[in-house]
Amino acid sequence: MTTKPKPLRRLQDGENLSLPHSRPMPGIGPKCHELRVSDRNHTWRIVYYLDADAVVILDVFAKQSRETPNQVIDAFKLRLKRYQDLR
Repeated sequence: MTTKPKPLRRLQDGENLSLPHSRPMPGIGPKCHELRVSDRNHTWRIVYYLDADAVVILDVFAKQSRETPNQVIDAFKLRLKRYQDLR
């Protein structure tokens, strides 16, 4: 029996994901998304940026509220800016 790869592996393989696995986060920047990954105890969020040749992970955290706090979004924006400045 063949199983489908996990969402993060699918991203790394170049697949574009949409809901329910991934949703855009334009408040952080273009090509930024939030990947939803569940395990037994938590629902994890992986905030990532799709570059031409990379999936850049901006943060991983356990989802605890409906909305992402503004200070957390600001931290994502700063990490993205640092990455883009280095490119």
